[in-house]
Amino acid sequence: MNDINVWDKVIDEYKEVKADRYMGIFGYPIKHTLSPIIHDTISDEYLLGERYIPFEVDSNLGEYVKSAYDSGIVGLNITVPYKEKVIPYLYDIDEDAKKIGAVNTLVRTDKGYKGYNTDMEGLYRSIKEAGAEIKDSEVIMLGAGGAARAVAYMCKKYGAKKIYIINRSIDKAKRLAEDMNEDASFKAFIPVPVNAYKDIPKGKYIIIQCTSIGLKNEAGLPLINDMDFYRQAVFAVDLIYNPAKTPFVKCMEKLDIPAINGLKMLLYQGIIANEIWNDIRIDDAVLGKIYSKLIKKLYY
Repeated sequence: MNDINVWDKVIDEYKEVKADRYMGIFGYPIKHTLSPIIHDTISDEYLLGERYIPFEVDSNLGEYVKSAYDSGIVGLNITVPYKEKVIPYLYDIDEDAKKIGAVNTLVRTDKGYKGYNTDMEGLYRSIKEAGAEIKDSEVIMLGAGGAARAVAYMCKKYGAKKIYIINRSIDKAKRLAEDMNEDASFKAFIPVPVNAYKDIPKGKYIIIQCTSIGLKNEAGLPLINDMDFYRQAVFAVDLIYNPAKTPFVKCMEKLDIPAINGLKMLLYQGIIANEIWNDIRIDDAVLGKIYSKLIKKLYY
């Protein structure tokens, strides 16, 4: 008999929440997630009768996925450390998520959950909104970890011309490049050891910071401490959104290079997930309201 019950994993402040339908997020740790702001605001604005519940899942991931499905939970977000680990427990997986190798959104079907990756589309939307263009651009990625996979696939899907992956572990950079270069018609990814960054041809690049360096006000530039290197950027993205201005973002501002953090990516990946769950289109007024709430929660 299976005694696993997903509702045992609800974090304390959500234990008394009642709704007609439930969505949620699996992760560990999860107490500081901002996702309820996104989804509960959507529910309130569109009178959906839904509530979004954080579940702190520290073990038995597959059993908790099954319990969530058996409990009728309409959709789930998946965050660290489960974006790759959840895949074996899904009924199906979207083609983009399959190529990325990571899932952050589960959608209920008649036969189980189907996995999607909305991180990639969320990042692309935030970059486009800021006025930058991936197509035909040359990109430098800093980092080759889990977050970098969605970044790399976004570059591939939307037509970047060449992508250099700089990482401390060159083996990880090589594996990511090989995965993205598997299509014989697309061999644009080039792994670069940190100590060989000067071998990258001088040019104009979109630089995307995919490491955790700078998280929680840590000091120091990510991977490379060379202002001349960063002067090559025409646009920059740091996936970190807390603090609002990481050392990387501050460096770009000092060089008068346009840069964004990861808050809009967080917003849009959540919006896209909710649009899939509810088969709706979130309008700009609601987007603006959610973004204001996120900024107030994080930075004030």
